[in-house]
Amino acid sequence: MGSKAKTDGVGIFVAEKWVYSVVSVQRHSERALVLKMVLGGCLLNVFTLYAPHSGKPDEEKERFWKEVFHLVSSISQNEMVVFAGDMNGHIRSSNVGYDGTHGGFGYGCRNADCSRILEFADGLNLVTCNTLFMKQEAKLVIYVAGPVKSKVDYIMVRQEDKAKFRNVKVISSEECVPKYKLLVMEWTCGIKQQKVGVGSSSQECEYGS
Repeated sequence: MGSKAKTDGVGIFVAEKWVYSVVSVQRHSERALVLKMVLGGCLLNVFTLYAPHSGKPDEEKERFWKEVFHLVSSISQNEMVVFAGDMNGHIRSSNVGYDGTHGGFGYGCRNADCSRILEFADGLNLVTCNTLFMKQEAKLVIYVAGPVKSKVDYIMVRQEDKAKFRNVKVISSEECVPKYKLLVMEWTCGIKQQKVGVGSSSQECEYGS
């Protein structure tokens, strides 16, 4: 699902066995889509996002994050929220100033767009799951193009749900699209362990696989 210009877009896949658990799918823009489903007694809201990249105007970036902030603020605290997608920012290993939302394990150098991501997370009491687990570089890097390596895809949840998450890693042998590796999150929600896989501008959910 993308824009008419075919320059942006997000999508989400759900395993066939979970199709009847889906309550709704709402596209809020070419950069934000929300899937609501019931799993193990949990009402789950999965956001798939594609944030404006560093070359876009600051006004566009600010507008994007404000719109997403408003969407999340309207969701009841009784419901679970998962953010996943290409957020186009580099969250480095240091968590100075953001120890509530940054677990201390990142990759590379922080850039200007990173501050927007962390401020967004801090304002909504979210934690960046990628930063909670110490990993080798191969299980951290998502984008690889020759000598260029980066990590711009992230998964976030509310602080109160952090304990449900067991692991977040990159599967270096799997490409979602050329040059982008598969990011996987493992979590529990009242039933057997779940897995959610995330691509860059698209997203795949594999529950109970």
